[in-house]
Amino acid sequence: MLKVPPAATTPGLRHERRLLVSEAEFYRSAAGVEVPAPRLVTLRDDFLLMTACPGDAWDDTLTDDEHLTLRTELGRQSARLHRVTGPGFGYPSGALGPLAPDWRTAFTTMFDAVLDDARRYGARLPRPADAVARTASSAYGALEEVTVPSLVHFDLWRGNILVDRSAGGPRIGGLIDGERMFWGDPLAEFVSLALLGDIRKDEGFLAGYREAGGRVAFDTPARLRYALYRAYLYLIMLTETVPRETGEEHQRWVQERVAPELVGALDEIEEAAAS
Repeated sequence: MLKVPPAATTPGLRHERRLLVSEAEFYRSAAGVEVPAPRLVTLRDDFLLMTACPGDAWDDTLTDDEHLTLRTELGRQSARLHRVTGPGFGYPSGALGPLAPDWRTAFTTMFDAVLDDARRYGARLPRPADAVARTASSAYGALEEVTVPSLVHFDLWRGNILVDRSAGGPRIGGLIDGERMFWGDPLAEFVSLALLGDIRKDEGFLAGYREAGGRVAFDTPARLRYALYRAYLYLIMLTETVPRETGEEHQRWVQERVAPELVGALDEIEEAAAS
């Protein structure tokens, strides 16, 4: 499969530059821990060539038992991904500068960048960008607990998880579209894995994750970090609608579904920081 980047003049968010570099890094890393994903064939400045994976996007045709089995398998695969470590923190593409020596520096740079994008594009946010920044900054101390730069895909919603039914029962055929990966906190992975939901309620996933050696505990610092990462993704989803010129239906969906989740994440930060 061949993938080409958009033209350099295409409007976008600051962290979206040189996405193919990050995508190639994800596929190389996934191969090293035997997680099903496209295998990198060639990377050039103007294209990425990769193998195809079997299966179709995860949908609602699965039975409850099949869904539970796949969520548990996904938990195991995520734990394997998080064993991979990088040379520093942040986006390997260099879109926001060189990798940082610590997670707090990297993530605050990432968060500030998307807030700058929101201001620049005049994105419709449920709270003013400066208010979002103030709330987020109250939780930044929790980021200092992260000392190892782990591989984070950060876009593992169901559309990027292929389900293969060719051998009978469904299994995960591949984790695709790794272009938004970064080196950081494994806890950040859980946001897209439970998009617009709460991974803490996903017993199957968490069981598989822990079974494969993944460590997760939702103490106060972890709750603060999880809320920060939810706020970050939902800011991206709200802001990207402007340069992408999405239609009215999607705009309405984002305001009805995503904006309240951003508010919920910010509220959780305020409540946890005050406790």
